[in-house]
Amino acid sequence: MILYRPVGTKELELIQNSGNLKFPPRLSDQPIFYPVLNEKYATEIAAGWNVKYNDDHKGYVTKFEIDDQYYEQFEVHTVGASYHQELWIPAEELETFNQHIIGQIYVISEFSD
Repeated sequence: MILYRPVGTKELELIQNSGNLKFPPRLSDQPIFYPVLNEKYATEIAAGWNVKYNDDHKGYVTKFEIDDQYYEQFEVHTVGASYHQELWIPAEELETFNQHIIGQIYVISEFSD
């Protein structure tokens, strides 16, 4: 399954420090990791939210593949428009999630003010 994750510069640097192989642990006030199911939704978040609220006013869309069988255990949540679909991965399960990433995490779009 192909998934997307909108990120800011700090999170992107941590991803790059892993060799583009995994997402960093969540912060203590972030109980859920939420990759999204389509590029359109990820772009809205990166270009809108990340650019507006990150210190450097930059946002990125990452793309990665996750093992289909592992993916199937998670419920898809629609949180707005019909294409606003995301998975909710509990923070304590992120390391296991990372182990099911196939290949690398790629940056496919970059946005700034």
